[in-house]
Amino acid sequence: MKAPVCDKEIGKTGEIVLIEEVVLELRKIEKRFKENSVLKGISLKVEKGEFITFLGSSGCGKTTTLRIIAGLETPDSGEVFINGICVNQLAPEKRNVNTVFQNYALFPHMNVFENIAYGLKIKKLEKKEIQRKVTDALELIQLGGYEKRIPSELSGGQKQRVAIARAIVNNPQVLLLDEPLGALDLQLRRQMQLELKKLQKQLGITFIYITHDQEEAINMSNRIVIMRDGRLEQIGTPDEIYNHPETSYVAQFVGNANILKGKIHRIEEEFLEAKLAGEVTKLILSDTKNLTKEVGSPIVLAIRSEVVEFSQEKKENSLSAIVLEKSFAGGMLRMVLQLSDGSELIASRHGIDAPYEPGEQIYCYWKPEQAVIVKET
Repeated sequence: MKAPVCDKEIGKTGEIVLIEEVVLELRKIEKRFKENSVLKGISLKVEKGEFITFLGSSGCGKTTTLRIIAGLETPDSGEVFINGICVNQLAPEKRNVNTVFQNYALFPHMNVFENIAYGLKIKKLEKKEIQRKVTDALELIQLGGYEKRIPSELSGGQKQRVAIARAIVNNPQVLLLDEPLGALDLQLRRQMQLELKKLQKQLGITFIYITHDQEEAINMSNRIVIMRDGRLEQIGTPDEIYNHPETSYVAQFVGNANILKGKIHRIEEEFLEAKLAGEVTKLILSDTKNLTKEVGSPIVLAIRSEVVEFSQEKKENSLSAIVLEKSFAGGMLRMVLQLSDGSELIASRHGIDAPYEPGEQIYCYWKPEQAVIVKET
């Protein structure tokens, strides 16, 4: 399908010149594959030098968005701008955008030097310039001396570094990374996370990163874009996404928060009472911007498992519970509590010390600033 024509097209020279700090902008991008609507009018601005991560479950539209930015897919409607210039009609190789894929996509018959130099040769740079750029890239990824090795002689982490070097040697304004660490084992993946973030800061290149790994997104990103069913559910810093989710979906997707639903029972100046999980409890909330202060109106709270505390006495922001089970994994104690209406609440903490045993009746509570009012989605 032919790309929709933009209001503002690329210049006659075919060059993209930086004209503003917003290096990439998506405007109302839509994409369908047959009867399936994959992207539903997404809009986003990405600033120069940002490390921004698209996070979402499989099939939410992350990779399709990346391919549209790269020019590998054509949007059905909407516009892609790079440095203020619409590039809908521009071929992938003209966009000053490079992509790093999960499967590395290295040429198996070429050695490391030849793989990294491939794009530079296409641009017909002089041999001395190619030598300098490839050498600098190898030093940057800490693979100096590996020039003559072929991909089959490299580890998974080394292959990934070569793929990254091949992309950054062309000095792109935007580097797209489609789950580049997904094929690596956990320890190597964590090491590469640190190296990628350090590399991004050194180069000052805008990174657009795709993953389904929450920890990866939080550790690496300036901003996170939560995608759901072809839409942008929430955009924010890691702190905003984790500690201030806007919807119940985001709260549960990132960190698996407990969602408590109820209705406002009574409203006072300093507090309110709400029926949550089958019982009326006194709530003191530090942030009420998303709260409809009317008796009978719904209220949805997100409570992170790690902030749940225990008491033998009822207090504000508390619910009665029965301990169902305790388990220990990965340095964390996990407790499953049954609330009055039969629903379950998860509490977690570091260590193995917990004074309560399955079957005991207790109260679970949280501090006012640890309860976030969210929209139910």
